[in-house]
Amino acid sequence: MVPLLLLPLLWGGSLQQHPGYELRVQESVTVQEGLCVHVPCSFYPWNSWYSSSELYTYWYRNGDKTNHDDPVASSNPDKEVKTETQGRFLLADPTTNNCSLDIRDAKRSDSGRYFFRVERGKSVRFNYQKKMLDLQVTALTEKPHIQIREPLESGHPTELACSLPGACEGGLPLTFSWEGATVDLLDPQTLSSSVLTFTPSPRDHGTNVTCQVKWEGSWWTTQRTIQLNVSYAPGNLTIGVSFRNDTAFKNLQNTSLSILEGEALRLLCEADSNPPAKLSWFRRSPGLNATLLSSTAILELPRVGPAQEGEFTCQARHPLGFQRVSLSLSVVYPPQLLGPSCSWEDQGLHCSCSSRAQPAPSLRWRLGAGLLEGNHSNASQVVTSISEGPWTNSSLSLHEGLSRDLRLSCEARNVHGAQSASVLLLPGKAMPQAGAVPAALGGAGAMALLSLCFCLIFFCIVKARRRQAAGRPKVTNDEEPVMGTVTWGSQKNLPPDAPPDQAPPAEKGPLSGEPQEVYYANLTFEGLKPREPRDQEATSTHEYSEIKHAGQ
Repeated sequence: MVPLLLLPLLWGGSLQQHPGYELRVQESVTVQEGLCVHVPCSFYPWNSWYSSSELYTYWYRNGDKTNHDDPVASSNPDKEVKTETQGRFLLADPTTNNCSLDIRDAKRSDSGRYFFRVERGKSVRFNYQKKMLDLQVTALTEKPHIQIREPLESGHPTELACSLPGACEGGLPLTFSWEGATVDLLDPQTLSSSVLTFTPSPRDHGTNVTCQVKWEGSWWTTQRTIQLNVSYAPGNLTIGVSFRNDTAFKNLQNTSLSILEGEALRLLCEADSNPPAKLSWFRRSPGLNATLLSSTAILELPRVGPAQEGEFTCQARHPLGFQRVSLSLSVVYPPQLLGPSCSWEDQGLHCSCSSRAQPAPSLRWRLGAGLLEGNHSNASQVVTSISEGPWTNSSLSLHEGLSRDLRLSCEARNVHGAQSASVLLLPGKAMPQAGAVPAALGGAGAMALLSLCFCLIFFCIVKARRRQAAGRPKVTNDEEPVMGTVTWGSQKNLPPDAPPDQAPPAEKGPLSGEPQEVYYANLTFEGLKPREPRDQEATSTHEYSEIKHAGQ
């Protein structure tokens, strides 16, 4: 019974007497199919191993019999390995106690447990089964890596390098290909290289480039897509406009804009660049005594007037360059009428009328039921019109057809509105006679001396009456004058000796406090009223002003 009891002890002791059989290996390894993995391993033999016999190492799949099953890897050239692992499972040189295992082009079927075996002659044959390698091969999820020489600048050649982490030399050959709008026009031979050389342009910014990797003789394939970030200087500057409270901007098709006076305007400058350019607005062009108006892309003009007319420039500044675009702004408005102003002259009634508007207005005279416009003349009337810039001036001279109930008006209009002013000559004043001027010319010499006498007598009488009226209260006129006025001189027949261009002597005026003869001018305003439009029930108004005789 004693030998039977000592047998387990002896067996156990035999296991403890081999401390040199030590294996250091990574027990769990995971690799994706198609890729490679290196499993580091080292072993420590007995001193008795050092002999003249050759040292061989092997890796076996767990469960295989070493006496009749082939290993998956072998350092013994005379020992065949399994067909499915041939050329893929490779052992290191065992003479340096290295049992590392290189696995290439891993397959899902390679998953399992493996043990290491060492042989030296017939005396050493040992399986390291207490510490095994657990290999797990998972699905291929690894993506290629694309290296970019950043930053990408438009017009500068650059390279994209594609590589596959986990791939190793000696495995199945890899095939690279490139796809994308950027590389479609390149040489096909260039597209089959792992390094792609091309020159980016602004249109390449934001486009995708794909590198695809395939294993020759296998169905394995993987790819990665990146988006290009290309830097480029500003280009395609555009100006958008928004009127009143509109939030949407509309792009201008040209570089000029007309706007009605008083409206609100917003200007938006947009530039195509990467990274975004710094946008600014200037009055006039930068560098030409320009005034900075805004350091943002939007310029707001709450109420546009003639003072805002001129050039506005948007400037886009960028590390790679700058660009400018200018807008010519013109302000349009309805006519603003000055006049008419009328006066009696030797040859008849002379009236003038002026108007300012943008675009320049047209002026015409309405005489009774007739219209007079442009430039023309005849025996009874002369019309002269001149335009310069926003101003239009017109004059009317009437020699015949004058009557006490004459109705005369000046009308100005453009596409944005109209305005008119009327002069109403009320009855009660003597009109010039047709033969007065020839008679005056014929008797000018004879009446010269008589006129001088009358002037002296008239001066004395006026002086005496002013002394008599010194204590009387004065009558003041508080009526507010209007733009259109008519000044009448004494329209008695001129003395025969007075020249045509000489005003007649002033007649004796009424004394202070005595009733005075009053005349009125009628002004009519039609259409839009410039600058400050007001809601009115009627489009025309009439204002009257007291008109005094020139001799009063």
